Amino acid sequence: MKRVLIVGYGDIAMRIALILTGRYRVLGLLRNAVRFAELRAAGVTPLLGDLDAKISLCRLAGLAHIVLHFAPPPAIGESDTRTRNLLNILSRGTLPDTFIYISTSGVYGDCEGDRVAETRMVNAQTVRARRRVSAEHQIRSWARRTGVRVIILRVPGIYAADRLPLQRLRQGTPVIMATEDGYTNHIHADDLARAVVAALRFGRSGRLYHISDDSELKMGDYFDCVADTIGLIRPPRVSREQAQRVLPSALLAFVNESRRLVNKRMKCELRLMLLYPTILDGLRIVQQYRPNTFLTGMRTRLRRAIGLFFG
Repeated sequence: MKRVLIVGYGDIAMRIALILTGRYRVLGLLRNAVRFAELRAAGVTPLLGDLDAKISLCRLAGLAHIVLHFAPPPAIGESDTRTRNLLNILSRGTLPDTFIYISTSGVYGDCEGDRVAETRMVNAQTVRARRRVSAEHQIRSWARRTGVRVIILRVPGIYAADRLPLQRLRQGTPVIMATEDGYTNHIHADDLARAVVAALRFGRSGRLYHISDDSELKMGDYFDCVADTIGLIRPPRVSREQAQRVLPSALLAFVNESRRLVNKRMKCELRLMLLYPTILDGLRIVQQYRPNTFLTGMRTRLRRAIGLFFG
């Protein structure tokens, strides 16, 4: 049985493990042992290691046939030192067959609402996005040197029933007025998990893929949709000029960028049929599953989707 190593074992990794366990031996890298029991209960073998401490990663050399790298870059600096440490260790043993990295659509910067295909040059405008560009560059250079099959997935905002901006809505944080608002892109967490599995099976080596749904929503409209679904008050609208004064800098980084991702390559090459083609499709699941039954519902949806990849 082939071994899959998931680096950065969070929500998306958990969803992917529900699909892969039983067909692969799944290993999950964690920075501390607090969640070891949780991983074992899900059929995942936990491994202790810290991407910021290279010496703790030594056992990863030659360990896995497939590496799924989901860990974010460090919070400071222009370069992704975590990815560098991981690639250095993987180079020491038998190389993996496949390496899949989840990046961000933020590498494009502001595109003024244009439709953006994978062929567009990156133009990262925040330090956070430049670290992602650094990771992508390191990974692609490593692939050219080693011949490892590398696939990079550029992903926008991830949402799910348990990943909605409820606190921001309850705080009444404003959004941009419709006439000045920019476009935003999203993908449901279940569809992202399925996209990773599809890339594992169908992805072309050295290829970039946008993993985004078909929605063409402006950011304020997205928050209105969530508020209406949950039964909260829609957020107030302000001008773009006012937003620069009242919104936190972290939010401004998103507000000041507008683009519409083209997902044709995902659909044609990865053969992915989205479970939730639009935001409204994804938000309907919020009304179907109460919090105490959400995990059961998620497991059922992902298990039903297995046949799309494994027959």
